[in-house]
Amino acid sequence: MMSRSYTNLLDLATGNFPVLSQPREKKRLPRVMTVPGVISELDDDQANSVSSDVPSSVVQDRIIIVANQLPVKAKRRPDNKGWSFSWDEDSLLLQLKDGLPEDMEVIYVGSLRVEVDLSEQDDVSQLLLDRFKCVPAFLPPDILSKFYHGFCKQHLWPLFHYMLPFSVNHGGRFDRSLWEAYVAANKIFSQRVIEVINPEDDYVWIHDYHLMVLPTFLRRRFNRLRMGFFLHSPFPSSEIYRTLPVREEILKALLNSDLIGFHTFDYARHFLSCCSRMLGLEYQSKRGYIGLEYYGRTVGIKIMPVGIHMGQIESVLKLADKEWRVGELKQQFEGRTVLLGVDDMDIFKGVNLKLLAMEQMLKQHPKWQGRAVLVQIANPARGKGKDLEEIQAEIQASCKRINETFGQPGYEPVVFIDKPVSLSERAAYYTIAECVVVAAVRDGMNLTPYEYIVCRQGVSGPESSSESSGPRKSMLVVSEFIGCSPSLSGAIRVNPWNIEATAEAMNEAISMSDSEKQLRHEKHYRYVSTHDVAYWSRSFFQDMERCCRDHFRRLCWGIGLSFGFRVVALDPNFRKLSIDAIVSAYLRSKNRAILLDYDGTIMPQTSINKTPSQEVISIINALCGDVKNTVFIVSGRGRESLGKWFSPCKKLGIAAEHGFFMRWSVDEHWETCGQSSDFGWIQIAEPVMKLYTESTDGSSIETKESALVWHHRDADPGFGASQAKEMLDHLESVLANEPVAVKSGQFIVEVKPQGISKGCVAEKIFTSMAESGRQADFVLCVGDDRSDEDMFEIFGNAITSGVLSSSTSVFACTVGQKPSKAKYYLDDTTDVINMLEALADASD
Repeated sequence: MMSRSYTNLLDLATGNFPVLSQPREKKRLPRVMTVPGVISELDDDQANSVSSDVPSSVVQDRIIIVANQLPVKAKRRPDNKGWSFSWDEDSLLLQLKDGLPEDMEVIYVGSLRVEVDLSEQDDVSQLLLDRFKCVPAFLPPDILSKFYHGFCKQHLWPLFHYMLPFSVNHGGRFDRSLWEAYVAANKIFSQRVIEVINPEDDYVWIHDYHLMVLPTFLRRRFNRLRMGFFLHSPFPSSEIYRTLPVREEILKALLNSDLIGFHTFDYARHFLSCCSRMLGLEYQSKRGYIGLEYYGRTVGIKIMPVGIHMGQIESVLKLADKEWRVGELKQQFEGRTVLLGVDDMDIFKGVNLKLLAMEQMLKQHPKWQGRAVLVQIANPARGKGKDLEEIQAEIQASCKRINETFGQPGYEPVVFIDKPVSLSERAAYYTIAECVVVAAVRDGMNLTPYEYIVCRQGVSGPESSSESSGPRKSMLVVSEFIGCSPSLSGAIRVNPWNIEATAEAMNEAISMSDSEKQLRHEKHYRYVSTHDVAYWSRSFFQDMERCCRDHFRRLCWGIGLSFGFRVVALDPNFRKLSIDAIVSAYLRSKNRAILLDYDGTIMPQTSINKTPSQEVISIINALCGDVKNTVFIVSGRGRESLGKWFSPCKKLGIAAEHGFFMRWSVDEHWETCGQSSDFGWIQIAEPVMKLYTESTDGSSIETKESALVWHHRDADPGFGASQAKEMLDHLESVLANEPVAVKSGQFIVEVKPQGISKGCVAEKIFTSMAESGRQADFVLCVGDDRSDEDMFEIFGNAITSGVLSSSTSVFACTVGQKPSKAKYYLDDTTDVINMLEALADASD
């Protein structure tokens, strides 16, 4: 019977996806690739498909790439009747196809850069789907403006580049109507994806901060969809990100992906820190892969910087007009040393700081006056606003001042090009530049240095020019705050805010010996040429396959409302405990063992008063009153409180402090189960714990009769976890020769005698029953946390050793739907009480 709290459970266990209601519905294809591995590994044996022995069942995998804009250019026809479309060769989305399997069909979903009239939208959609396999998402003008220019460009983009909205004039205030438009736009994108998707066969790859809540819309519809997300911008530190009013909604939406990709470890680390601080999720690294456990699903974290399209750059290098332009530029800058900047005109690219550094270099090193030229290409601004206007005014003033101060007849130290520059012309500038300077104060990736390195290498073969036939050399001065900086180990890294240091770096770069420049260039070219855009997309797709390989083996439940929605993924053998089934087994049995945890199992964790209710006492007494039953409360709590609370239950067994103290009924004495009664180790462990408590605000020590527990739930999450790890090492070191175990748990570090666990308690109870001729033929074991997993673990060993029979009815049950070693679950303490009441009624 399904619990009412999960009425939105989709019937996906059997693969029954909702039927899509678009007119051109595609035929459902049989599923393949549900085992680990990449497609290329199957090429050797095409006859044996992974899903069937029939050769014809091998089907083509498909990927749907979703981004804010489609990789197509659109323009009105000259006669103004309709549109003409062409591929945008510069689009990363188009270039990444090179890394995907050759036989993989690629469908694009995104918006167009132009506004299409409502009456034309159907025709345009059909044309783009038929000719380009593109599905346009048409956003109404009011939503588009608030979504893109509003929430994306006014809120997310500045915040992700570390700009806080301090005032109305500086950064602007959070506007909930812009957030609502962002959600509405993401929903429109999701509807377009849903129209073309085959949920069991397709992969979905979502790109960038424009679509960060799209994973939730798709996951709500298709719980087992295979879905990845890649963020092309920086992800800010948790201190910055946490200022966003909708911070948790966006985090939870991203976690509905199977794989989340970032350019650098810094960006991934900031994201993981936000997950830890806001959602209490800790990441694990296993065999080189980073994963976050999220309701039974493992969300992969991918760190892989994007690269450039080698083929495109090399084809540009072969163009005649590029060669002609190179000759022209060589003549223009003859006898000069050219430093080059290529940046978008925005407030984060540090163009103004670069000009100040150039000015400083000319002051500090007069030898470069009349010789060094900074050519700064500024691509047109994509944003707008007062901040940008101020930066542009400062740049113009700096250029004018530097040229007036250091200029000579026929020599301008700064050449500022404020217009669009084609790739072939840009390549010509790269070819003649001795050094490229990138002084961005914050940037997601920035591929300018990569393009420069490939252009300086030139093309090999008969078409190579005399320029490229000599030794290749290049120099880079790059900001440490850009995504490509970690991968360019031969570059001179600078803090662009430090004008003097940047000026010195520029001087060092152009003064360096040719042999050193050559070594650095070769190192960079090896990296850039092998880590291109195809390498990036191939690596991301293979990791997405790996993260999704268990999707169709697991049971999935969709729970939660709005952006609290998430999917609980469980082992197929894990199911809700049926009261009818357990009562039936209970009535058939002769010797029963019933082991119950207390907190979180029969007493809600949220209750302030932990004393058991009269109802609980009555039910437990009814169960104890049945001569066939051996009933135990197995808890981490102390024996004093448990003994007092359950004093009315005369025949109830109690195992306190995880089984260190144990008694079979009220009339019997407490026995200790530890291997040693020597507690001298407390004098060693307690001072260590006090040391960490004093230095960790929000931590505390709990002293039990048999154990010491250090709690850090109320401490700063990052510092508390770090101190817990340090304390664990410290305690293991000083207690190495003591008969104790040091363990870490959820927000705790515990020191307790060796050989003490709830598993040992269960084993002892089963052994005692078997030795007295009452081998248990029915076992019910219920608990809710990590310590209870020790009980669930021992059943296999107990049956193997003969303590339990292979025919014993075992009901290991955890409270709450979550990954567990138990085979059954109940939703909450109310379900547990109802189940125990049904057993008590059966006994009566």
